[in-house]
Amino acid sequence: MKTTLSLKPAEAKKDWVLIDAEGLVLGRLAVIIANRLRGKHKPQFTPHVDCGDNVVVINAAKVKITGDKLDQSVFYWHTGYAGGIKGRSIRQRLDSAHPEQVIEKAVERMITRGPLQRRQMKHLHIYGGASHPHEGQAPQVLDVAALNRKNTGV
Repeated sequence: MKTTLSLKPAEAKKDWVLIDAEGLVLGRLAVIIANRLRGKHKPQFTPHVDCGDNVVVINAAKVKITGDKLDQSVFYWHTGYAGGIKGRSIRQRLDSAHPEQVIEKAVERMITRGPLQRRQMKHLHIYGGASHPHEGQAPQVLDVAALNRKNTGV
């Protein structure tokens, strides 16, 4: 009799992965990060368990946006007051003090919403510059540009 083994939360092994986002296409990068956070790259993937890796992304301000999306794609939010709809383009977000929010929102919208998503998003660490405080965890470098030639947007 063949049975499918279901991973228990205590059995989940979390690795640390380092991704350099410089020159990578935003959407393709977000898919790879979302799959790593969920754990879909592992053979023991279980949908209802947080079995993904910890992901550290550096150089988030240097991510590449293809086409005219830099100016045409706008993030909207509402202040809660009447007529309080506001919006900022991706270019404005990348030039702001927190350019890492562009990647964070792209990944957040690719993971199913709920309590598990909130737990998985806590394992994502994004930094606008080249330095990060996670050297002690010895993250393995993942070369996203080498996975597919389209990832660099050439």
